[in-house]
Amino acid sequence: MTVKAPMPVRNLNLVAPLPHEGTAMRITDTAASVQAWSGAVSPLIGFDLRQGDVDSTNQRRLPATTPGIRTSTTATRTTTTRSSKAAPASFADSYPFSFEELVQAYLDCRKSKRNTASALAFESQLERNLCALYEELTSGAWRPGRSICFVITRPKPREVWAADFRDRIVHHLLYNRIARRFHASFVHSSSACIPGRGTLYAAMLLERDVRSVTQNWSRPAFYLKCDLANFFVAIDKVTLRDQLARKVHEPFWLALAETILFHDPREDHELRGRAELLARVPAHKSLFNAPAHTGLPIGNLSSQFFANVHLDALDQFAKHQLRATRYVRYVDDFILLHESSQWLRQAHDRIAAFLPERLGARLNPSKTILQPVDRGIDFVGHVIKPWRRTTRPRTVATALHRIETLPAADLFATGNSYLGLMRQAGNSHQDQVAVGRALLKRGHAIDGGLTKIFRKKPLPLTA
Repeated sequence: MTVKAPMPVRNLNLVAPLPHEGTAMRITDTAASVQAWSGAVSPLIGFDLRQGDVDSTNQRRLPATTPGIRTSTTATRTTTTRSSKAAPASFADSYPFSFEELVQAYLDCRKSKRNTASALAFESQLERNLCALYEELTSGAWRPGRSICFVITRPKPREVWAADFRDRIVHHLLYNRIARRFHASFVHSSSACIPGRGTLYAAMLLERDVRSVTQNWSRPAFYLKCDLANFFVAIDKVTLRDQLARKVHEPFWLALAETILFHDPREDHELRGRAELLARVPAHKSLFNAPAHTGLPIGNLSSQFFANVHLDALDQFAKHQLRATRYVRYVDDFILLHESSQWLRQAHDRIAAFLPERLGARLNPSKTILQPVDRGIDFVGHVIKPWRRTTRPRTVATALHRIETLPAADLFATGNSYLGLMRQAGNSHQDQVAVGRALLKRGHAIDGGLTKIFRKKPLPLTA
């Protein structure tokens, strides 16, 4: 005789929300958002749902997948409602950016800085930090954090402001999205913070223009070199905001640019280094003494980019109003070339009147130079003279002094850096020789082309 005992039946509610926030939030899809998510795919795992979480829309659990990979759903999305309090609408609903863009901004930001303390701290919990930053940006909750202020003494005392690492990621995100539209309208002779347009580009462009205006040094010509007074500290943020708004029409990106632009790092900063170094910075060059509506912190990618946008008005004025055919600018230093010194004097007067009226800036009279080109033009670390372009003598003297006094642990990187710098000037062979001899005295070997040095091998241990 077989006895069949009834088995207890347990009903499992597979669609009950789990006790974490990611399952409680379900996004209401619209036609715009469906189109934004190409292929009607769900968000990255790590934002709303994780492996094994309950999907209340399709009433199933997510299959185990590789973190960070999108999982496909049906082509037609069903409109759902939020089971919790709706988040405030943001500009990102209309102009979203992908998580991949934020990852690319992070990769750009960590170049040459991966071993810094702030970069290592962010990378220790990379996915969590990136996800948190993504949600802050898309919800409109992101605000810049604490900045670090320190003073450099070469070539002269100057304040440097370093934003927090996660804030620098946002700077790169903004730059990657809007920079190209500005670069397309920049004149070809503006350089600095533009891909492919560094100091070497500016020096070679100026050398070419000098050869052109002098017909290969066979005719006399003159140059006018100018510098803006206290440039970064004196930038008018209101004027710069209007310049940005002419090309940034998306509300989200314009609002993000304004947040970065009008952030005052003096409100939350940490001063590093010796306090007496700060006193060596001239008062009129310190951001601490600037009015609230002026001044950009030196050291951030956003400041360099904003400076180029700001001075594009000067470039356009020089090219289209002055009709300057030979004009080169690197940050706030610019040079005009012409056969007539009188024309250059008139151009100087017109620029001096244009800058305060249009940009609220002014020229530095102590750094204004007007003289014949055959006396030599000192620009971006190079000296251009008839038939040759050499490295600035002060740079060579500094290199020799540092090579003699640097600790042995820092000499390898510094020596190779200086050799690379000397190599940029086409006629600096004697300077390369001087640097090479100084490195040989410190015990390093150098290749025959004077292009690089080699590490010293440790002596073998003897019994």
